[in-house]
Amino acid sequence: MEGEMNNFAMVWITVLASLYYCYTIAKFIPKGTTRFLAILPISILFLLLPLNLTTVHLGAISSFLISWLTNSKILLFAFGKGPLSTTPPIPLSHFIPLACLPIKIHDHSNDQELKETPSQHTRQKQIKSVLNYSIKICLSVLLKKVYDYRQNFNHNFMLFLYCLHLYLALELLLAMLAALARILMKVELESQFDEPYLATSLQDFWGRRWNVMVSDILKPSVFQPTREIFSGLVGRKWATFLGAQATFFVSGLMHELFFYTYSRQKTRWEVTCFFLLHGVSLSVEMVLKKTSKGKFRLPGMVSRPLTIMYVVITGCWLFFPPFLRGNAEAKVCKEYRAFVEFVRNGRLVSPNNMSCP
Repeated sequence: MEGEMNNFAMVWITVLASLYYCYTIAKFIPKGTTRFLAILPISILFLLLPLNLTTVHLGAISSFLISWLTNSKILLFAFGKGPLSTTPPIPLSHFIPLACLPIKIHDHSNDQELKETPSQHTRQKQIKSVLNYSIKICLSVLLKKVYDYRQNFNHNFMLFLYCLHLYLALELLLAMLAALARILMKVELESQFDEPYLATSLQDFWGRRWNVMVSDILKPSVFQPTREIFSGLVGRKWATFLGAQATFFVSGLMHELFFYTYSRQKTRWEVTCFFLLHGVSLSVEMVLKKTSKGKFRLPGMVSRPLTIMYVVITGCWLFFPPFLRGNAEAKVCKEYRAFVEFVRNGRLVSPNNMSCP
């Protein structure tokens, strides 16, 4: 574990130094191709850095933050786009956390409700947030207890619990990172999730509710450039379809990288197929909506469970098998126990030396 912690520290020291380099060269190199060429080595480095880590908690999470989000943000920054490009330029104290954390500064300019009753709105939001996260923490603890009796449950039911656990773990993790960013930056941030279990369609799920920060980054970095490139070749309608497929394809590749970071197993491309399937499904859904011109719309009590069922069933089919093949469940358990041992006794113990039921 000590070696992993040393590698983790070196990886993030390298990231911070690289971001300082990107911030500095922007003062001398204008946006465009020249700045892109200056940042390109950093982009390649960010793809490879997390491979120095092998644990699920440190490796996979660092891969998500560095290889995907931070990398996408600095590439957008090279062309004067994205959250890192502002007028006037943001200070370094905001540039670094905004670059390496999955956060987005809340824009109040169009928030009419907040303009009318700012203190009441903020107070209600904080109360709702505390209650919401308290319930989700309790559910996460309950799930850990249920796993001790997994042998008594059906395999498909356990896969459903893994889907629920993944959502809870992601939202709580990103909320903690956002809380850290609020302390560092002293600004209000937007929520990364918007109750995805209430989604009424795949477009609503992926575009507005699930990991909103990722959607906001994929749109200018993948979807819009792809659509612009192909609009003159195949027309706006087909270019939009290709842009959606390219977006989901990139998302699939990044998830393949996450899984490889901790499992070191040869990919079978199931995760990429999962995202491509959802890209096609979302495009079909959009076509049906346009064709019907809003005349045919399922009530929420029907569309919500259908949407979540589709996500869960396809996830159990294509997303979780490679996740479980990497022995993620056992690794997470051992890493958790090693962390508890460190907190209790101050000893750094390798997760491989811990045992799980």
